[in-house]
Amino acid sequence: MKNFNIAILVLFALGLFTTNSYAQQDAQYTQYMYNPMSINPAYAGSRDVLSLVGIYRSQWVGLDGAPRTLNFSGHTPVGEKVGLGLNITRDEIFIANETYINAAFSYTVDVSSGGKLAFGIQGGAHLLDVDSRRANTGAFQNENQDPFANIFIDNKFSPQIGVGTYYYTDKFYMGLSVPNFIETEHFDDSENSNSSATAKEKINIYGLIGYVFDLNEDVKFKPAGLVKVVEGAPLQLDLSANFLIKEKVTLGAAYRWSAALSGMVGFQLSDQLMIGFAYDRETTELQQYNDGSYEILLRYELFNNKKRLLSPRFF
Repeated sequence: MKNFNIAILVLFALGLFTTNSYAQQDAQYTQYMYNPMSINPAYAGSRDVLSLVGIYRSQWVGLDGAPRTLNFSGHTPVGEKVGLGLNITRDEIFIANETYINAAFSYTVDVSSGGKLAFGIQGGAHLLDVDSRRANTGAFQNENQDPFANIFIDNKFSPQIGVGTYYYTDKFYMGLSVPNFIETEHFDDSENSNSSATAKEKINIYGLIGYVFDLNEDVKFKPAGLVKVVEGAPLQLDLSANFLIKEKVTLGAAYRWSAALSGMVGFQLSDQLMIGFAYDRETTELQQYNDGSYEILLRYELFNNKKRLLSPRFF
């Protein structure tokens, strides 16, 4: 099994780190619906409270060197129209580590008696670290050949600028965003390397939509969708359905087109604290070589005063 693990990760990494540029995709989460701030700066402040969210994702468990992602975001309203936020992501896969740090600003206008339209902008930094020596330790040691011998990028900095729009009512939401417009090329820093760009940041475009149905006094039903487009990669579509029971328990399922099936459960432990879990099972051949992907989410919200209550919106 370990030999399979090595082969799969080597092929995956070769697809990312070659002498030609590659189309890089942002990290994506099964429980994105609890943290749209990670992909859309216009969401900042929309919950009307200080909202802090942390997500940890371990992908393809049992496959050595598989992706692991940690995301933290915080956002809050400032006055009636302005929202501020901070989003930090740490992504690790095989020989590469990436860190994203972005600050977000949103401005919201009333477009109808029950609808609001927010415009957001964010800016920050991306750090890319690639070290081929990580391929020569542990399960990845290969005495005969090192296909990554000439790849070394030392925490290269690149700026990020992104925008988004987000329309919402008490029942419906939709958004469109580009977290980063700047396409930055990263180069191999090895002394003996004469390669062209080793990695290139590509523009990721996100669209999201959802609606909440009140089935009865105790149960709400929310179908939702997320689509992601990036040059050089297949279209990615996530479809999900979640039930909120007595404002305390959330049960749901999701399907990632041609990729995975997922199950989700969440518990509102108090007015302030929510915890969520998700499990993905691959629907591709890769399922033979891993035990699925796991996510854990924590959301903590602080109220400014007694009049500022948790938003009744199920998003």
